[in-house]
Amino acid sequence: MANVLVRGSTYLRWVYLLLGAALVLAFILVDSGLASLLDGLHLPKVLYAVLVILIGVVPPLVLGTLPAVREVEGIAAESLLGVRFEERPLGPSRTWPQRRRTTIWFCLHLAAGGFVGVLSTIVFGLGAVLIAAPFRSPGSHQLIPGVTYRITGRWTDFWMPLATIAAIVALILLSAGIGALLAYAAPRLLGPTPAERIELLERRTATLAERNRLARELHDSVGHTLSLVTIQAAAARRVLATDPAFAEKALAAMETSARAALADLDHVLGLLRDDRRTGSQTAPQATLGNLTRLVEATRAGGITVGVRRTGDLEQLPAAVSREAYRIVQEGLTNAIRHAGRPAGELSVDLLISLDKSGLLLELTNPVSAGAADHSGGGRGLAGIRERVAVLRGTVEAGLVADRWRLAVRLPVAVTTKA
Repeated sequence: MANVLVRGSTYLRWVYLLLGAALVLAFILVDSGLASLLDGLHLPKVLYAVLVILIGVVPPLVLGTLPAVREVEGIAAESLLGVRFEERPLGPSRTWPQRRRTTIWFCLHLAAGGFVGVLSTIVFGLGAVLIAAPFRSPGSHQLIPGVTYRITGRWTDFWMPLATIAAIVALILLSAGIGALLAYAAPRLLGPTPAERIELLERRTATLAERNRLARELHDSVGHTLSLVTIQAAAARRVLATDPAFAEKALAAMETSARAALADLDHVLGLLRDDRRTGSQTAPQATLGNLTRLVEATRAGGITVGVRRTGDLEQLPAAVSREAYRIVQEGLTNAIRHAGRPAGELSVDLLISLDKSGLLLELTNPVSAGAADHSGGGRGLAGIRERVAVLRGTVEAGLVADRWRLAVRLPVAVTTKA
């Protein structure tokens, strides 16, 4: 609260309060004109009082319910009071609770501005007279109609300028305090309610989750393909002169991998664009049904890949099959990057087993002494854990003797296909 009081001392508080005072003055001018009209009607005093109250109170209440008032007042509060709202930018009122709180704030702003505006008029208007009072001729002088002050011509007359200076200082402190209270109240009246905060958090969480999903798609698809292309290019360069047939096969695999990477990249860009045009394909297409192509592309780089499959993988739900493909893809990428062996000396054993207990994906590969630990640095294993967590599965990753083992278990009901 102390910091708020310090911020309340800035001159911008005066600007904001004077905006309220200007609005109050506008209402007074309108109300005075309507009051003059009512005087000519010779209404009963009770009815006259009711009408005057309605004329003075109803316009701010009605104006405060307008949706745009919240947005305008929010911009003014941020610019002039230094307030920061959780909802940025602060939009118009969308619900009646928001309109009700905005109306309370708007009336509070008008009341504070009107109060400070009236006090400022009194202090500076009368202060100018009192500051010059000691220099006037002795005798009685009129301050305002019905109020007089006396000049004695002695030094005691200087209490009037001193009182004026004290009143100006008090007015500044009072304005700072009122500005601080407005700055304290603005987030609570114009800002989101607890329910709206939860909604904002849910939207931010959904956005972060979508970003993480896109990052996984790019890392697992394009990242894997670039790793394969690097291995295949190195293998083709080494045997270009001695084994042109193998080099040609590696180059063809590179072309196939690059085309697959372009397709995956187009898919991710489609997700970023939220592409819903007719004929656009934003759903991931690769499943365990495409495993043969993935394995062949890996083998084209000189890597030995042994595959064992058990169970009817066609019974897998499509979503699980897609995630399982990405997990296997990332497992192969990790083996290529972190095994610490040339492609020609690297072998990977892949086991895919589906039974009543669920789906098991297991990849093992030898690791050279001093090779980088799979668990550090990159996003690969973290991405696998995120995918498995969504499917409520488990991940085991670590060294077993001199081999790296990645085992993923996914609980899957295989009685129906999604």
